[in-house]
Amino acid sequence: MNKQERVTFVINTLKELYPTIPVPLDHKDPYTLLIAVLLSAQCTDVRVNQITPLLFAKADNPYDMIKMSVEEIKEIIRPCGLSPMKSKGIHGLSHILIDKHDGKVPQSFEFLEELPAVGHKTASVVMSQAFGVPAFPVDTHIHRLMYRWNLTNGKNVVQTEKDAKRIFPEEIWNDLHLQIIWYGREYSPARGWDLEKDIITKTVGRKTVLDSYYNKIKK
Repeated sequence: MNKQERVTFVINTLKELYPTIPVPLDHKDPYTLLIAVLLSAQCTDVRVNQITPLLFAKADNPYDMIKMSVEEIKEIIRPCGLSPMKSKGIHGLSHILIDKHDGKVPQSFEFLEELPAVGHKTASVVMSQAFGVPAFPVDTHIHRLMYRWNLTNGKNVVQTEKDAKRIFPEEIWNDLHLQIIWYGREYSPARGWDLEKDIITKTVGRKTVLDSYYNKIKK
């Protein structure tokens, strides 16, 4: 298979497996999505979805959020990890949204990435899922699978994002990045990986990755 055939195989297989794509983080608007994505750094989506209802019951908009203290926010979100940084970020960005953006989440990479605790990946998720703007946020699953599928050199997530945007059509980015995440969780995890169930890697996988997998099994 040449590269274009591998890309087509990936797209078609994911479309068959995930014709409808659930959004991993529960939210009801751009603000609650922004907070959920911020909380998901080094924390599972399952855990985030357990914590956000507790937080949003007290504050699901920036005006209510700034009425809470950083300490109160920190107590609620503690199970998500990195709570000192995340609570300051949530409180700080809520103030900025009110002061600079009329309390609304800006529909702009530039303005989003100016907010505290909001990096490029978080901004990409919000732009893609809240506003439908084509983006390709790269998380650990996408980074791992793009390397396994020999579609990037795996140097870093910045390079992986560039490669993904170059080889996949822009009109499917928003669906595709979610499909890859779900596939990575279900069929191609970092640990407990069973290649027999991972049809994409088995079909288009990087030779060194496949060789390494089979060598481990032999041992």
